[in-house]
Amino acid sequence: MITKEDIDRINLLYKKSKGDGLTGDEISEQKALRQKYINHIKAQVKLQLGAVKPEPSEDLKDKKES
Repeated sequence: MITKEDIDRINLLYKKSKGDGLTGDEISEQKALRQKYINHIKAQVKLQLGAVKPEPSEDLKDKKES
């Protein structure tokens, strides 16, 4: 799970990368946090898509009634 602290740290590292630059350890940390964030978003999307129930189109409904 991604926390507010993780997001704050991602933002801090981004701002620092645009200013002073990052150390090797900070670059590794930034990559790991970004991947954690991406994985969290992917899991949320999969969860939402898993809850979607397809409905038959109007064309299919008409054919079944005939």
